[in-house]
Amino acid sequence: MKDEDLSSLENNKDALTKWLLKHKNNGIVHAILKWQVKYPNIYQFIIFNLLSNSATITNFVVLWLSTLLFFKNMTMPFSWWIFDYTKSSTGGIGGFYSFILAYVCAQIVNYYVQRNIVFGASFGTWKLFWYIITVLFAGVVSVWMPPHIIEWLSPYIHGLSATVANICNIIAQVIINWPMMKFVIMKN
Repeated sequence: MKDEDLSSLENNKDALTKWLLKHKNNGIVHAILKWQVKYPNIYQFIIFNLLSNSATITNFVVLWLSTLLFFKNMTMPFSWWIFDYTKSSTGGIGGFYSFILAYVCAQIVNYYVQRNIVFGASFGTWKLFWYIITVLFAGVVSVWMPPHIIEWLSPYIHGLSATVANICNIIAQVIINWPMMKFVIMKN
């Protein structure tokens, strides 16, 4: 594939494609660019998931720090609306706070990564509204799901149940966030 064939990528606004185009003389980079031209949606989905790992790492680090340090002694059972952190294995109100804090920190990281690096999107009030709705919906799911998973898995894997619950959260977030970001919020 010649450089002319890569010209379709010149209008991409995302930071990663711009960087790749600057280094297109490198054989590996050139192969990635060719693949991006041939399979743009698959390429973007893979990059979305790979770069979401920065938010995933943030999520796990904040969750572990929160449960081990910040909210360790806040074990009072907690139940409100659809959130049930009443079982001791869920961590009580400290578990609730831990999952919320981890989710919020991860979404802050994810917003910048997805907006600037993956999609290269700029948007106004309407798209920001849909971003907030998506994040709130995924957030409710991410805080509602863990106590149920933890309660179900604790007899089998004990302390690892919170980590598995967080993995399930991340999968749910991809299922919720990818279509909204790709086709509504970050659509150019």
